[in-house]
Parts: sequence; structure tokens; C-alpha cells
Amino acid sequence: MDGADNMTSGVAGSREYQADFGVRRFGRVNWLGVWTLYLKEVRRFMKVITQTVVAPVISTLLFLVVFTQAFGASRPAIAGVPFVEFLAPGLIMMAILTNAFTNSSSSLIIAKVQGSIVDVLMPPLSAAELTVAFVAGAATRGLLVGFITAITSAGFMAMSGAPMGVASVAIILYYSTAAALIFAMLGVIGGIWAEKFDQLAAVTNFIITPLTFLSGTFYSVDRLPEPFRSASAYNPVYYLIDGFRSGFTGHAEANIFTGVTLTLCLTAILGAACYLLFRSGYKLKD
Repeated sequence: MDGADNMTSGVAGSREYQADFGVRRFGRVNWLGVWTLYLKEVRRFMKVITQTVVAPVISTLLFLVVFTQAFGASRPAIAGVPFVEFLAPGLIMMAILTNAFTNSSSSLIIAKVQGSIVDVLMPPLSAAELTVAFVAGAATRGLLVGFITAITSAGFMAMSGAPMGVASVAIILYYSTAAALIFAMLGVIGGIWAEKFDQLAAVTNFIITPLTFLSGTFYSVDRLPEPFRSASAYNPVYYLIDGFRSGFTGHAEANIFTGVTLTLCLTAILGAACYLLFRSGYKLKD
């Protein structure tokens, strides 16, 4: 009886505690948790802003200065667009892609190596909420670097006598956001898959870098010989860069509808892949 009485009193005490303090319910979406993890991701790269934001901007500007000063005068216009105006949007997009990928992939691989990934998996966050927070944080870095790069590039071009034009703000915003989200998701997948930094570096060197450099960033794909010209049609980065560039120049090599459709499909597929990886705990709960 004493044991039963103690159990009864314990249950009563528990109920009193719940009555006094209440049971916290998050609803269908744990917005507080998503926002907190998002802020953690943003503050992580803002804490070392010289490395994560300033350095990529300077690197992109160096590309722009070297190419325009060394080759700008000798390179003919591409589809009526001066070479420097053709080059700048491609470099801006490349900065968005690489930084979005780097942020999410490095965050996850560091958390796994240090063992702090448990701090992310333990809170009441669903797989979808984890996906949104990590992807949004990485996309924020990519868009921030892209925005600062665009401002500084426009200033450099204005001083060089070739001001950067804007043909469609809507197209620029769509393709920059789509690119940041897609490569942030690729970074999540790469960060979850990789077990050490060497594996992540292999993904960057053998997949991400070739896709970005062989996508018409520095040249017109129409000038490539076969079979490289046809192969470019299967490179999703080509459509991202070409669509983004058309927002500045008003000229697109590929069909805009094809680019929009492809980016939407990629976003949905990669988002589902990230969700399934978080849900299964693949290489996260070992």
C-alpha cells in the first residue's frame, strides 16, 4: 500500500506540476525551433565574416579585374553584350552557388566530427524543420555574398566606364534564390554523406567546381564545339547562370521556361532528398 500511495502521490505531484507550469505545445510547426536553428547557422558564419563573406567577395572581384583588364579589350561582344557585362553576372552567380554549398556542408560535417550533431537532433525538430533551417541558413550566406559582390562589381564596372544594367529584377531575384536553395540542399546532402573532410573536399573538387566552371561563366556556350555544346544542356548550373545573366543583360542563350521548370524540379527533388536523409538519420545517428 505504501508503494501504491507513493506512486499515487507521485502522479498527483506530476499533475500539479503540469497544472502549475503547463505543457508546452509547438503546434504543427515548431517555428521557434526553426528560427533558433536558422539564427545559429547565420551567426555561425557571421562570427567569422572575414572568412565567410569578405574573402569570397574579394576573390570574385579579383576574377573580374583580371579578366576585364587582361582580356576585356580583346574579347568581342557576346550577342551584343560587352564582355565585362557578360562576365560579371556569371561571377556573381558562382559566388552564390559556392557559398551556399560551403555553408551547409561545412556546418554538418563539423557537427558530425565534433560530436555536436546531437545538439541538433535532440530538440523537438522534425526532419522537415531541420531541412528548412539548414537550407535557409546556407541560402542566406549565398545571397548575402552575392548581393555584396553585385554592389561592388557594379561600382567597379561604373568606374571602368561599363555600368551594369538591369533588365528584370524579378528574374534576378528568382534565379539567385533558386540557385542558393539548390546548392544549399546539395551542401546538406554532401555534409550528411561525408564522414570526413577529405570526402567533402572530393565532392567540391570533382562535382561542384566542374559544374560551375563548365557552365558558361566565362564564355558563351554557343561557341563551344560538339560534343561539349550539347553536354552543357545537361548541366543545371548552365541554366542558373544563363537565366541569372539574362536578368541583367536581357539576353538568354537557353529557353527561360526550360530553366524555370528545371530549377523548380531540382528544388523539389533535392528538398525531398534532404528530408528523407534527416528523417532516416543516415550517418547522423551512428
